[in-house]
Amino acid sequence: MSETNSSNEVVVSIKNLQKAFGDNVVLRDIDLDVHKGEVVVVLGPSGSGKSTMLRCINRLEHPTSGSIVVEGVDVCAKGVDLNKVRTHLGMVFQQFNLFPHLSVKKNVMLAQQKVLKRSKEEAEKIAVEELTKVGLAERIDFMPSQLSGGQQQRVAIARALAMDPEVLLFDEPTSALDPEMVGEVLGVMRELASERMTMLVVTHEMSFARDVADRVVFMEDGLIVEEGPPEQVFHSANPRTRQFVGEN
Repeated sequence: MSETNSSNEVVVSIKNLQKAFGDNVVLRDIDLDVHKGEVVVVLGPSGSGKSTMLRCINRLEHPTSGSIVVEGVDVCAKGVDLNKVRTHLGMVFQQFNLFPHLSVKKNVMLAQQKVLKRSKEEAEKIAVEELTKVGLAERIDFMPSQLSGGQQQRVAIARALAMDPEVLLFDEPTSALDPEMVGEVLGVMRELASERMTMLVVTHEMSFARDVADRVVFMEDGLIVEEGPPEQVFHSANPRTRQFVGEN
């Protein structure tokens, strides 16, 4: 990806973010800006705080201190309308979290109708468009149990896209998949990156980070150790970064 893919407009701005669970401090003074159209990939060993940072952004976890501003709104402020904030943030988890009793199409329609108050006709039209985009046009009336893990994760991506988010947050979207299914999900994510979707991706997929990211962030022990273009981070002078990317 090239530098021209992102703009100067900041979509997510994290300042001095701290998060502790009791005495266990998992995020320490995190500062990170994500610009419109930028793909930021977060790497780091298990327990480094990567997923906790994502969960703080959409307030699935409450930060201990610091600020997180999404589209000009501090999500940590008292009285903030979290439902409104979350309409700007699409989230794709490790687990697909599809409703097993609803068809693929209805899974993608549900939040559009409940949260965005779209009509059934509009929600259905958008659901079909997004499912087609992720390569599932032939399976819109299937139930989740009839799909592979990779296909279910693509439904989850379509569901997030249907909400017209400003930024997509991916929390290790391929880690629960069989190896042969990883490529199809990463392929959808690569396509979104080429369309300049703003994305913050926590992953262990080094090739995706190397090939697709505008910026790579390496975290360890709740700290951002290093960040920069992929070629910088993957050829880092920092011994800990070099060890991690070399091991993977």
